[in-house]
Amino acid sequence: MLQRQIGERKVSAIGLGEMPLSIEGRPSRTQSISTIHASLDAGVTIIDTADAYALSVEEHGHGERIVAKALATYGGPTDHVLVATKGGHRRPGDGSWTVHGDPAYIKAACEASLTALGVEAIGLYQYHRPDPEVPWAESVGALAELLDAGKIEMAGVSNATVDQIDEAQRVLGGRLVSVQNEFSPRFRSSAGELAHCEKIGVAFIPWSPLGGIRRSGSIQTDYPAFSEVAEEVGATAQQVTLAWMLAQGSRVIPIPGSSRPETAVASAAAADITLNAEQVARLDAA
Repeated sequence: MLQRQIGERKVSAIGLGEMPLSIEGRPSRTQSISTIHASLDAGVTIIDTADAYALSVEEHGHGERIVAKALATYGGPTDHVLVATKGGHRRPGDGSWTVHGDPAYIKAACEASLTALGVEAIGLYQYHRPDPEVPWAESVGALAELLDAGKIEMAGVSNATVDQIDEAQRVLGGRLVSVQNEFSPRFRSSAGELAHCEKIGVAFIPWSPLGGIRRSGSIQTDYPAFSEVAEEVGATAQQVTLAWMLAQGSRVIPIPGSSRPETAVASAAAADITLNAEQVARLDAA
């Protein structure tokens, strides 16, 4: 599978977004683990999760524990798999999300994630979302402390603006390796952040690249150009969407969510699709 760079690590150009396996409407534990195993079989080497991928605060770390169990029970080597998790969100239990950017909270959340994942250091730890009540530099400063303490190997931020990306890079002393923002055919507001990450050599990890949970099927009807190109290259509109994202820059690593093994395998296969310049331009304009 095509590879991309995050910091000094090489990973598959398409990852697995674990969120659908842990929040409302999630599949059984057995199916969740089978989905992760199928991704690994397909060559995926980056799995994205978060401590708040759960139904409530009481079961925070659910997604991380699922990932840890899947890696532990996989029949092949997993040392090359990068697990990316996030802290800074909480789930009260009513389906909503709250933000918590206090440095002490972030550091405590990281400790809980270390336990949930069963590791001594987290491969990639990202601050989940800016907290309007806490200065951005203070929240990101917690990541710098975690790096210095050896609790995390790499640091990233999520849902950040261009200015916040640059400030995070300064606070981290040049050690920012990733930005995880929403980006899809229906949500292109992060195009500026994507281009900026390409410019400064930081990985851009689009979340909800297919439009979000239970929305991926609408690509065909909402954006006919993706279906047209899919017919031309012998793929699905969803696979073309992921291939289009990869064509946006050399640092882009989409993380489509899957709740079934077959969709996880189909998403991974998109890394092998090559679109020509005319097709990419048509999709850009769609």
